[in-house]
Order: sequence, then C-alpha cells, then structure tokens
Amino acid sequence: MRMTRPAIIAHGGAGLGPDRTANLEPAIAKGRDILLSGGNAIEAAVEACVILENDPVFNAGTGSVIRTDGVVLTDASLQTSEGKLGFVIAMRNTPNPIRICVDLLDEEINGLAGFGARNWADQRGHLNAPVVGRQPEGQIGDTVGVIVRDSEGLIAAATSTGGCSHRPPGRVGDVPLPGSGFWVEGSVAVAATGIGEAITCALLSNKVYERIITSKDDSLESLSSAMNWGIESLIAPHHQVGLIALGPDGEGRGESNTDMPWATWCADL
Repeated sequence: MRMTRPAIIAHGGAGLGPDRTANLEPAIAKGRDILLSGGNAIEAAVEACVILENDPVFNAGTGSVIRTDGVVLTDASLQTSEGKLGFVIAMRNTPNPIRICVDLLDEEINGLAGFGARNWADQRGHLNAPVVGRQPEGQIGDTVGVIVRDSEGLIAAATSTGGCSHRPPGRVGDVPLPGSGFWVEGSVAVAATGIGEAITCALLSNKVYERIITSKDDSLESLSSAMNWGIESLIAPHHQVGLIALGPDGEGRGESNTDMPWATWCADL
C-alpha cells in the first residue's frame, strides 16, 4: 500500500502590512516535525495554528485587533476530511481558540459562540486569559490558516482570526463559517483570508473546492487555476482576498490579489 506524502501549507493573511513570510516558518516547522514523528493532520494543523495565534504580528489570538467597542474577540475553525467540524465565534479571553475547536470535533454540537463558548471551554480547562490585542491600522485582514495532510491521507484545515479592522460588536466574518473561510472534503482542502463579507457572499472556499473537483485534476497548476478563478470571477477587484489549497499529493499552493504570505512543505517521495 502506497503511503501518502505528508504536507503542510500556511498563510499569514491577505492585506498590506509588514512582511510576515518569515513568521510562518516556525509554524511550518512545527507541523512538519509532528508529521515526521508520526503525528496526525489534526495535531499538526492545530499546533501550527497555535504558533501563529501566539505571534502578535498576525490578526489572530495574541495579535487580534481591538473592535470598535474596545473589546478583543477571537474566532477559529477546524475541519477534517473525515467529516468532522468544530468552530467558535466571538470568544473573550481566548488567545488560542483553535484548541477549543479540537474538543468540538467529537461533540454533537460543533459550533459555539460568545459567553456560551467561553463557559464551555472553562468547563474543559482551556486557557482563560486576557488578550490585550492591538489597535487596528487601515484594513487589517492578516488572519491565519493552516492545511495539513498526514501519511494516512487525513487532511485538516485550521483557521483563526481576531476579526477585521473597524468592525462593530456582533460582526461575524468568514473564518468560522464552513464553506466561506474553509472547506475540506475528500482529498482536497481550501482556506480563505481577506475581506470576510466578500468571502462569505461568494461562499468562496466551497466554490473553489468544487472547481478543483470538477476539473478532475489536483495538480499544483489546477489548484492555482481554481483559486485564481475564484478570486477573479467571484470577488470584486477592490476586495483583498487570498486562498491556499492542498490536494491528495504534493505541496500546497497559495494565490491572492494582494499581499499574502504563504509557505509550504511536503515530504520527499
């Protein structure tokens, strides 16, 4: 039986800002090390995402932007090719919301929001600590996403955000919404970043996934073609958007209509 080549791809958000490419490398290295030591895609995706949440340069976890009411709220999601899903929305005092998503994978209820989500996390011993955040500058969309494929062919996608700049209380973006900020099915996964309202209206990740599957070609060129189609056909040019995708073999690929740092690794044959 042929073993699947483990791989990981991560992005640091779509939008203008400081060069964040180097900040992705520790997350890629963490995921790679977990995969090479026999860990699965879920573990590798979550731990890589935690590293990005802990880096204040990104609008996720520690670096989340402060909303118009002066509060920091974090969102995250986790989906696997086994059909499991967990997502949280608008969590206070949660620097690593992706960890709560892991516990939701095997629950009957797979999505939680607000104070209910925080109470549920407290009951399970998850870290409850203030997130200082940062003041928004311009249109910050540099959320984070990680997609991982392990040696058994399992794929997991993890996304995390502090929300978009200058947004009011109650606003929900694309990151925690299935089909918008992410989609994993079969042997293909897609994750999006950028202006959440544009991404959700387009159901961007799911539409790009369907484009890849319909083409019956999961090569790097096909992944790029499908992502560029989604950006050019489904998103208005003035909206900053980026995508990453990973198929059943080989490295991942990233595309965007703006600055979007991304990095990938794949094991040798």
